[in-house]
Amino acid sequence: MAQRSLGKHLWYEVLHVICRLGAVVLFRTRVAGRQHLPTTGGALVLANHQSQLDPVLVGLASDRRLNYLARQTLFRFAPFRWLIQSFDAIPIDREGIGLGGLKETLKRLKRGELVLIFPEGTRTCDGEVAPLKPGFIALARRGGAPLVPVGIDGAFQAWPRSQALPCQAVIHLVFGPPLAQAEMARLDDNALLAEVESRIRACHALARLGRARSAGS
Repeated sequence: MAQRSLGKHLWYEVLHVICRLGAVVLFRTRVAGRQHLPTTGGALVLANHQSQLDPVLVGLASDRRLNYLARQTLFRFAPFRWLIQSFDAIPIDREGIGLGGLKETLKRLKRGELVLIFPEGTRTCDGEVAPLKPGFIALARRGGAPLVPVGIDGAFQAWPRSQALPCQAVIHLVFGPPLAQAEMARLDDNALLAEVESRIRACHALARLGRARSAGS
């Protein structure tokens, strides 16, 4: 991918400000642990997946631009294709990231950018964190970047899979301490998968606790 134009930079920044305000008003969105996101350099941001709102929510919670993965089928609908292409979304196939998506994701990590992945592979059916799929492990090993866990809670209540449109709900996000490459090197793939899942679950538990406190206040 060529370097982004000034227009794309401005488009992202304008939408970022507008949508961040909207998220606070509509969903009383709160974010904790934002300091755990690296201020420079690449990182894989790994979040649980509760709703269609999640990519936007994590993007709004980050002060740095995020790169998103999008299934190839989403590029078939022209208006939506224009929108996700304006954000330089990385196309992936139904079975996983695929070779093309893997190369492009690694390229952006090496360029010092943040890439968001939902390692559960699909949205939750009940609001809980599902077992992670191992597809992100190759990226984690080859990307040379830290892994930042994120927990989202309340997005399931705002827009569950069974609901056509979103509704108002309190949403909290929690970023956890990053897992460095040196720590990853000491873990085999199964242990790394378990460690990332444990960290995402811990962030989700904190997000749920924070949301419960906000809802009760």
